[in-house]
Amino acid sequence: MHILPEKTFDSELQLKDLLSDTNQTKLTQAILTLLGEDARLVDLYGEPVLGQEPTAQAAQRCPVCVEIEPIGYLECSDIDKASAVGKIIEQLLKIAQRNQMMSSLHLEAVHADYEQLQQKHQALSESEARLRELTEHLEQRVEEQVHVIENSQRQLFQAEKLASVGQLAAGVAHEINNPIGFVRSNMQTAGQYVKQFERFAQALKQGTPLTQAWQKEDIEFLLEDFQTLVQENIDGIDRVARIVSDLKEFSNVDHEEDELTDINHLIETVSNVASSQIQQKAELVLKLEPVPLLHCNPGHLGQVFLNMMQNSAQAMEDKRGQVTVTSEATNDTITVRIIDNGKGISEEKLSRIFEPFFTTQKVGSGTGLGLTVSHDIITAHGGSLDVESKVGTGTTFIIRLPVKR
Repeated sequence: MHILPEKTFDSELQLKDLLSDTNQTKLTQAILTLLGEDARLVDLYGEPVLGQEPTAQAAQRCPVCVEIEPIGYLECSDIDKASAVGKIIEQLLKIAQRNQMMSSLHLEAVHADYEQLQQKHQALSESEARLRELTEHLEQRVEEQVHVIENSQRQLFQAEKLASVGQLAAGVAHEINNPIGFVRSNMQTAGQYVKQFERFAQALKQGTPLTQAWQKEDIEFLLEDFQTLVQENIDGIDRVARIVSDLKEFSNVDHEEDELTDINHLIETVSNVASSQIQQKAELVLKLEPVPLLHCNPGHLGQVFLNMMQNSAQAMEDKRGQVTVTSEATNDTITVRIIDNGKGISEEKLSRIFEPFFTTQKVGSGTGLGLTVSHDIITAHGGSLDVESKVGTGTTFIIRLPVKR
Protein backbone atom coordinates (compact mmCIF):
# COMPACT_ATOMS: atom_id res chain seq x y z
CA MET A 1 0.00 0.00 0.00
CA HIS A 2 1.51 3.30 -1.10
CA ILE A 3 1.66 6.30 1.29
CA LEU A 4 0.60 9.49 -0.54
CA PRO A 5 1.72 13.00 0.44
CA GLU A 6 -0.76 14.95 2.58
CA LYS A 7 -1.16 17.75 0.02
CA THR A 8 -2.77 16.26 -3.08
CA PHE A 9 -3.23 17.87 -6.48
CA ASP A 10 -6.91 18.60 -5.87
CA SER A 11 -6.47 20.43 -2.51
CA GLU A 12 -7.65 24.09 -2.30
CA LEU A 13 -4.85 26.54 -3.14
CA GLN A 14 -4.52 29.99 -1.64
CA LEU A 15 -3.42 33.18 -3.42
CA LYS A 16 0.04 33.00 -1.95
CA ASP A 17 0.34 29.39 -3.04
CA LEU A 18 -0.52 30.22 -6.65
CA LEU A 19 1.95 33.12 -6.75
CA SER A 20 4.76 31.18 -5.06
CA ASP A 21 6.42 30.31 -8.37
CA THR A 22 5.85 33.77 -9.94
CA ASN A 23 8.46 36.55 -10.03
CA GLN A 24 6.62 38.65 -7.51
CA THR A 25 8.92 41.67 -7.88
CA LYS A 26 8.19 42.07 -11.58
CA LEU A 27 4.47 41.41 -11.04
CA THR A 28 4.35 44.08 -8.34
CA GLN A 29 6.07 46.60 -10.60
CA ALA A 30 3.60 45.86 -13.39
CA ILE A 31 0.60 46.34 -11.06
CA LEU A 32 1.97 49.62 -9.72
CA THR A 33 2.71 50.87 -13.21
CA LEU A 34 -0.81 50.09 -14.41
CA LEU A 35 -2.78 51.08 -11.31
CA GLY A 36 -0.61 53.60 -9.53
CA GLU A 37 1.53 53.59 -6.45
CA ASP A 38 -1.38 53.00 -4.08
CA ALA A 39 -2.42 49.67 -5.59
CA ARG A 40 -2.02 46.30 -3.83
CA LEU A 41 -3.17 42.65 -4.03
CA VAL A 42 -4.62 41.09 -0.86
CA ASP A 43 -5.99 37.62 0.01
CA LEU A 44 -9.51 36.80 1.17
CA TYR A 45 -8.63 37.90 4.68
CA GLY A 46 -7.16 41.25 3.63
CA GLU A 47 -3.58 40.23 4.19
CA PRO A 48 -1.26 42.01 1.67
CA VAL A 49 0.29 39.79 -0.94
CA LEU A 50 1.68 42.35 -3.50
CA GLY A 51 1.85 46.17 -3.67
CA GLN A 52 1.83 49.13 -1.30
CA GLU A 53 -0.42 50.30 1.50
CA PRO A 54 -3.10 52.65 -0.10
CA THR A 55 -4.81 55.54 1.69
CA ALA A 56 -8.05 54.51 3.30
CA GLN A 57 -10.07 57.06 1.39
CA ALA A 58 -8.80 55.99 -2.05
CA ALA A 59 -9.05 52.19 -1.62
CA GLN A 60 -11.57 50.28 -3.74
CA ARG A 61 -11.74 46.51 -4.11
CA CYS A 62 -12.01 44.40 -7.24
CA PRO A 63 -12.33 40.61 -6.68
CA VAL A 64 -9.81 38.30 -8.29
CA CYS A 65 -11.40 34.93 -9.08
CA VAL A 66 -10.18 31.45 -9.97
CA GLU A 67 -12.86 29.04 -11.17
CA ILE A 68 -15.62 31.61 -10.31
CA GLU A 69 -14.73 31.70 -6.57
CA PRO A 70 -12.86 34.84 -5.33
CA ILE A 71 -9.35 34.04 -4.19
CA GLY A 72 -8.30 37.61 -3.37
CA TYR A 73 -8.85 41.30 -4.06
CA LEU A 74 -7.10 43.98 -6.06
CA GLU A 75 -7.26 47.32 -4.20
CA CYS A 76 -6.62 50.71 -5.83
CA SER A 77 -8.24 54.12 -6.39
CA ASP A 78 -9.31 53.41 -9.97
CA ILE A 79 -11.81 50.55 -9.95
CA ASP A 80 -12.10 50.34 -13.76
CA LYS A 81 -8.40 49.83 -14.25
CA ALA A 82 -8.39 47.44 -11.34
CA SER A 83 -11.03 45.28 -13.10
CA ALA A 84 -8.94 45.08 -16.28
CA VAL A 85 -5.71 44.33 -14.43
CA GLY A 86 -7.63 41.77 -12.32
CA LYS A 87 -8.55 39.80 -15.47
CA ILE A 88 -4.87 39.63 -16.39
CA ILE A 89 -3.95 38.43 -12.90
CA GLU A 90 -6.73 35.81 -13.05
CA GLN A 91 -5.19 34.37 -16.24
CA LEU A 92 -1.78 34.23 -14.54
CA LEU A 93 -3.35 32.47 -11.55
CA LYS A 94 -5.11 29.91 -13.78
CA ILE A 95 -1.79 29.11 -15.46
CA ALA A 96 -0.11 28.90 -12.06
CA GLN A 97 -2.90 26.64 -10.78
CA ARG A 98 -2.57 24.32 -13.76
CA ASN A 99 1.21 24.19 -13.38
CA GLN A 100 0.96 23.43 -9.67
CA MET A 101 -1.61 20.72 -10.32
CA MET A 102 0.73 19.09 -12.86
CA SER A 103 3.63 19.47 -10.46
CA SER A 104 1.62 17.86 -7.65
CA LEU A 105 0.63 14.95 -9.92
CA HIS A 106 4.26 14.46 -10.86
CA LEU A 107 5.35 14.56 -7.22
CA GLU A 108 2.69 12.04 -6.28
CA ALA A 109 3.83 9.69 -9.04
CA VAL A 110 7.47 10.12 -8.02
CA HIS A 111 6.53 9.56 -4.39
CA ALA A 112 4.62 6.38 -5.26
CA ASP A 113 7.57 5.10 -7.33
CA TYR A 114 9.88 5.93 -4.46
CA GLU A 115 7.70 3.93 -2.08
CA GLN A 116 7.77 1.00 -4.50
CA LEU A 117 11.54 1.27 -4.77
CA GLN A 118 11.80 1.32 -0.99
CA GLN A 119 9.67 -1.79 -0.73
CA LYS A 120 11.73 -3.54 -3.41
CA HIS A 121 14.91 -2.42 -1.67
CA GLN A 122 13.60 -3.83 1.59
CA ALA A 123 12.71 -7.12 -0.09
CA LEU A 124 16.15 -7.21 -1.74
CA SER A 125 17.85 -6.50 1.58
CA GLU A 126 15.93 -9.35 3.20
CA SER A 127 16.81 -11.65 0.31
CA GLU A 128 20.49 -10.68 0.60
CA ALA A 129 20.35 -11.35 4.34
CA ARG A 130 18.88 -14.79 3.72
CA LEU A 131 21.50 -15.44 1.04
CA ARG A 132 24.29 -14.46 3.43
CA GLU A 133 22.85 -16.75 6.06
CA LEU A 134 22.52 -19.56 3.53
CA THR A 135 26.09 -18.99 2.32
CA GLU A 136 27.41 -19.08 5.88
CA HIS A 137 25.75 -22.46 6.48
CA LEU A 138 26.10 -23.81 2.93
CA GLU A 139 29.13 -25.97 3.65
CA GLN A 140 27.44 -27.53 6.66
CA ARG A 141 24.25 -28.17 4.69
CA VAL A 142 26.22 -29.67 1.80
CA GLU A 143 27.98 -32.01 4.22
CA GLU A 144 24.64 -32.99 5.72
CA GLN A 145 23.17 -33.71 2.27
CA VAL A 146 26.26 -35.70 1.26
CA HIS A 147 25.88 -37.71 4.46
CA VAL A 148 22.21 -38.36 3.68
CA ILE A 149 23.07 -39.42 0.10
CA GLU A 150 25.86 -41.70 1.30
CA ASN A 151 23.50 -43.30 3.82
CA SER A 152 20.90 -43.79 1.08
CA GLN A 153 23.48 -45.37 -1.21
CA ARG A 154 24.62 -47.71 1.55
CA GLN A 155 21.04 -48.68 2.24
CA LEU A 156 20.42 -49.38 -1.45
CA PHE A 157 23.61 -51.41 -1.64
CA GLN A 158 22.67 -53.39 1.47
CA ALA A 159 19.17 -54.01 0.08
CA GLU A 160 20.59 -55.33 -3.18
CA LYS A 161 23.24 -57.35 -1.36
CA LEU A 162 20.59 -59.02 0.79
CA ALA A 163 18.47 -59.72 -2.29
CA SER A 164 21.48 -61.30 -4.02
CA VAL A 165 22.30 -63.40 -0.98
CA GLY A 166 18.71 -64.59 -0.89
CA GLN A 167 18.86 -65.58 -4.54
CA LEU A 168 22.17 -67.35 -4.02
CA ALA A 169 21.02 -69.23 -0.94
CA ALA A 170 18.95 -71.81 -2.80
CA GLY A 171 21.63 -72.39 -5.43
CA VAL A 172 24.47 -72.67 -2.93
CA ALA A 173 22.43 -75.00 -0.74
CA HIS A 174 21.78 -77.23 -3.76
CA GLU A 175 25.45 -77.06 -4.75
CA ILE A 176 26.52 -78.16 -1.27
CA ASN A 177 23.77 -80.74 -0.85
CA ASN A 178 24.87 -82.65 -3.95
CA PRO A 179 28.35 -83.68 -2.70
CA ILE A 180 27.07 -84.10 0.84
CA GLY A 181 24.37 -86.40 -0.52
CA PHE A 182 26.67 -88.77 -2.35
CA VAL A 183 29.23 -88.66 0.50
CA ARG A 184 26.48 -89.81 2.85
CA SER A 185 25.42 -92.49 0.35
CA ASN A 186 29.02 -93.66 -0.01
CA MET A 187 29.42 -93.80 3.75
CA GLN A 188 26.32 -96.02 3.97
CA THR A 189 27.87 -98.28 1.33
CA ALA A 190 31.15 -98.21 3.25
CA GLY A 191 29.26 -99.36 6.33
CA GLN A 192 27.92 -102.33 4.37
CA TYR A 193 31.45 -103.11 3.13
CA VAL A 194 32.72 -103.10 6.72
CA LYS A 195 30.07 -105.68 7.61
CA GLN A 196 31.26 -107.81 4.67
CA PHE A 197 34.81 -107.60 6.03
CA GLU A 198 33.50 -108.66 9.42
CA ARG A 199 31.78 -111.71 7.89
CA PHE A 200 34.94 -112.50 5.92
CA ALA A 201 37.04 -112.33 9.09
CA GLN A 202 34.51 -114.43 11.01
CA ALA A 203 34.54 -117.10 8.29
CA LEU A 204 38.35 -117.34 8.43
CA LYS A 205 38.21 -117.71 12.20
CA GLN A 206 35.71 -120.58 11.82
CA GLY A 207 38.14 -122.41 9.52
CA THR A 208 36.53 -121.65 6.18
CA PRO A 209 39.15 -121.83 3.45
CA LEU A 210 40.47 -118.41 2.40
CA THR A 211 39.56 -118.81 -1.23
CA GLN A 212 36.02 -119.87 -0.42
CA ALA A 213 35.49 -117.01 2.05
CA TRP A 214 37.13 -114.53 -0.38
CA GLN A 215 34.84 -115.49 -3.19
CA LYS A 216 31.72 -115.64 -1.00
CA GLU A 217 32.09 -112.02 0.20
CA ASP A 218 33.46 -110.80 -3.18
CA ILE A 219 36.41 -109.18 -1.42
CA GLU A 220 38.17 -108.34 -4.69
CA PHE A 221 35.24 -106.14 -5.88
CA LEU A 222 34.84 -104.73 -2.38
CA LEU A 223 38.47 -103.56 -2.22
CA GLU A 224 38.30 -102.02 -5.67
CA ASP A 225 34.97 -100.25 -5.09
CA PHE A 226 35.98 -99.14 -1.58
CA GLN A 227 38.99 -97.34 -3.02
CA THR A 228 36.76 -95.59 -5.58
CA LEU A 229 34.26 -94.76 -2.83
CA VAL A 230 36.93 -93.12 -0.66
CA GLN A 231 38.24 -91.05 -3.58
CA GLU A 232 34.68 -89.88 -4.39
CA ASN A 233 34.23 -88.80 -0.79
CA ILE A 234 37.47 -86.84 -0.88
CA ASP A 235 36.41 -85.13 -4.11
CA GLY A 236 33.00 -84.29 -2.64
CA ILE A 237 34.50 -82.80 0.51
CA ASP A 238 36.96 -80.78 -1.59
CA ARG A 239 34.03 -79.53 -3.64
CA VAL A 240 32.19 -78.36 -0.51
CA ALA A 241 35.36 -76.70 0.79
CA ARG A 242 35.81 -74.89 -2.55
CA ILE A 243 32.20 -73.69 -2.53
CA VAL A 244 32.56 -72.39 1.04
CA SER A 245 35.84 -70.68 0.16
CA ASP A 246 34.36 -69.00 -2.92
CA LEU A 247 31.28 -67.94 -1.00
CA LYS A 248 33.40 -66.53 1.82
CA GLU A 249 35.55 -64.60 -0.67
CA PHE A 250 32.49 -63.26 -2.50
CA SER A 251 30.63 -62.30 0.68
CA ASN A 252 33.44 -59.98 1.82
CA VAL A 253 31.52 -56.95 0.39
CA ASP A 254 31.88 -54.87 3.56
CA HIS A 255 35.66 -54.63 3.19
CA GLU A 256 36.12 -50.94 2.36
CA GLU A 257 39.85 -50.95 1.57
CA ASP A 258 40.94 -51.35 -2.04
CA GLU A 259 43.51 -53.96 -2.93
CA LEU A 260 45.29 -55.37 -5.95
CA THR A 261 42.93 -57.92 -7.47
CA ASP A 262 43.04 -60.41 -10.31
CA ILE A 263 39.78 -59.67 -12.15
CA ASN A 264 39.82 -63.04 -13.90
CA HIS A 265 40.08 -64.85 -10.56
CA LEU A 266 37.25 -62.69 -9.21
CA ILE A 267 35.05 -63.59 -12.19
CA GLU A 268 35.83 -67.30 -11.73
CA THR A 269 34.96 -67.06 -8.01
CA VAL A 270 31.63 -65.40 -8.73
CA SER A 271 30.80 -67.90 -11.46
CA ASN A 272 31.55 -70.78 -9.07
CA VAL A 273 29.23 -69.30 -6.44
CA ALA A 274 26.41 -68.59 -8.89
CA SER A 275 26.93 -71.46 -11.31
CA SER A 276 24.12 -73.68 -10.01
CA GLN A 277 21.63 -70.80 -10.15
CA ILE A 278 22.74 -69.60 -13.59
CA GLN A 279 23.10 -73.00 -15.20
CA GLN A 280 19.45 -73.78 -14.52
CA LYS A 281 18.69 -71.38 -17.38
CA ALA A 282 21.90 -71.00 -19.37
CA GLU A 283 25.30 -72.47 -20.06
CA LEU A 284 27.97 -70.28 -18.48
CA VAL A 285 31.09 -69.85 -20.65
CA LEU A 286 34.23 -67.98 -19.52
CA LYS A 287 36.66 -66.62 -22.13
CA LEU A 288 39.21 -64.76 -20.04
CA GLU A 289 42.41 -63.32 -21.44
CA PRO A 290 45.35 -62.29 -19.24
CA VAL A 291 44.78 -58.87 -17.63
CA PRO A 292 46.88 -56.78 -15.22
CA LEU A 293 46.08 -56.62 -11.53
CA LEU A 294 43.53 -53.93 -10.70
CA HIS A 295 43.52 -51.71 -7.61
CA CYS A 296 39.86 -52.01 -6.57
CA ASN A 297 37.33 -53.21 -4.02
CA PRO A 298 36.93 -56.88 -4.98
CA GLY A 299 33.77 -57.40 -2.92
CA HIS A 300 31.95 -54.58 -4.70
CA LEU A 301 33.10 -55.61 -8.17
CA GLY A 302 32.12 -59.20 -7.37
CA GLN A 303 28.62 -57.89 -6.64
CA VAL A 304 28.58 -56.24 -10.08
CA PHE A 305 29.63 -59.41 -11.91
CA LEU A 306 27.01 -61.42 -10.02
CA ASN A 307 24.26 -58.94 -10.91
CA MET A 308 25.26 -58.99 -14.58
CA MET A 309 25.36 -62.80 -14.75
CA GLN A 310 22.01 -63.15 -12.97
CA ASN A 311 20.36 -60.61 -15.29
CA SER A 312 21.72 -62.41 -18.33
CA ALA A 313 20.43 -65.77 -17.09
CA GLN A 314 16.98 -64.29 -16.34
CA ALA A 315 16.80 -62.96 -19.90
CA MET A 316 16.52 -66.52 -21.28
CA GLU A 317 12.85 -66.88 -20.26
CA ASP A 318 11.62 -70.35 -21.35
CA LYS A 319 14.57 -71.43 -23.48
CA ARG A 320 18.00 -72.49 -22.25
CA GLY A 321 20.61 -70.13 -23.66
CA GLN A 322 24.23 -69.18 -23.17
CA VAL A 323 25.92 -66.53 -21.03
CA THR A 324 29.47 -65.70 -22.07
CA VAL A 325 31.87 -63.65 -19.94
CA THR A 326 34.98 -62.27 -21.64
CA SER A 327 37.88 -60.15 -20.41
CA GLU A 328 40.69 -58.32 -22.15
CA ALA A 329 43.13 -55.49 -21.49
CA THR A 330 43.89 -52.68 -23.95
CA ASN A 331 45.50 -49.27 -23.38
CA ASP A 332 45.48 -49.46 -19.56
CA THR A 333 41.81 -50.43 -19.54
CA ILE A 334 40.31 -53.76 -18.54
CA THR A 335 37.13 -54.54 -20.45
CA VAL A 336 34.70 -57.21 -19.26
CA ARG A 337 31.72 -58.20 -21.39
CA ILE A 338 28.74 -60.26 -20.21
CA ILE A 339 26.94 -61.50 -23.33
CA ASP A 340 23.68 -63.41 -23.51
CA ASN A 341 21.49 -64.64 -26.36
CA GLY A 342 18.23 -63.99 -24.52
CA LYS A 343 15.14 -61.94 -25.35
CA GLY A 344 16.92 -58.56 -25.52
CA ILE A 345 15.69 -55.15 -24.30
CA SER A 346 13.54 -52.69 -26.24
CA GLU A 347 14.84 -49.16 -26.92
CA GLU A 348 12.30 -47.44 -24.67
CA LYS A 349 13.38 -49.62 -21.73
CA LEU A 350 17.06 -49.54 -22.58
CA SER A 351 17.36 -45.86 -21.61
CA ARG A 352 15.90 -46.54 -18.15
CA ILE A 353 17.57 -49.76 -17.01
CA PHE A 354 19.98 -47.95 -14.65
CA GLU A 355 17.16 -46.08 -12.89
CA PRO A 356 16.47 -47.16 -9.28
CA PHE A 357 13.65 -49.73 -8.92
CA PHE A 358 13.17 -50.04 -12.69
CA THR A 359 13.16 -53.65 -13.85
CA THR A 360 12.34 -55.53 -17.02
CA GLN A 361 11.46 -58.64 -15.00
CA LYS A 362 8.04 -59.63 -13.72
CA VAL A 363 6.76 -58.08 -10.50
CA GLY A 364 8.37 -59.81 -7.52
CA SER A 365 11.28 -61.19 -9.55
CA GLY A 366 13.80 -58.61 -8.29
CA THR A 367 14.41 -55.38 -6.41
CA GLY A 368 15.10 -53.22 -9.45
CA LEU A 369 18.33 -52.09 -7.76
CA GLY A 370 20.91 -54.49 -9.24
CA LEU A 371 21.86 -52.42 -12.27
CA THR A 372 21.62 -49.14 -10.32
CA VAL A 373 24.03 -50.40 -7.67
CA SER A 374 26.30 -51.90 -10.34
CA HIS A 375 26.42 -48.62 -12.25
CA ASP A 376 27.30 -46.70 -9.05
CA ILE A 377 30.05 -49.16 -8.14
CA ILE A 378 31.67 -49.02 -11.59
CA THR A 379 31.44 -45.21 -11.58
CA ALA A 380 33.08 -45.11 -8.12
CA HIS A 381 35.98 -47.10 -9.60
CA GLY A 382 36.38 -44.48 -12.35
CA GLY A 383 35.00 -46.80 -15.00
CA SER A 384 31.90 -47.06 -17.17
CA LEU A 385 29.02 -49.50 -17.58
CA ASP A 386 27.32 -49.58 -20.98
CA VAL A 387 24.72 -51.83 -22.54
CA GLU A 388 23.95 -52.92 -26.08
CA SER A 389 20.83 -54.89 -26.87
CA LYS A 390 18.57 -55.99 -29.69
CA VAL A 391 15.16 -57.52 -29.17
CA GLY A 392 15.19 -61.25 -30.03
CA THR A 393 19.00 -61.39 -30.31
CA GLY A 394 20.42 -60.71 -26.87
CA THR A 395 22.15 -58.19 -24.64
CA THR A 396 25.76 -57.27 -23.93
CA PHE A 397 26.88 -55.42 -20.80
CA ILE A 398 30.27 -53.76 -21.22
CA ILE A 399 32.32 -52.89 -18.13
CA ARG A 400 35.44 -50.74 -18.60
CA LEU A 401 37.81 -50.27 -15.67
CA PRO A 402 40.94 -48.06 -15.80
CA VAL A 403 44.20 -49.64 -14.62
CA LYS A 404 45.98 -47.27 -12.23
CA ARG A 405 49.75 -47.50 -12.46
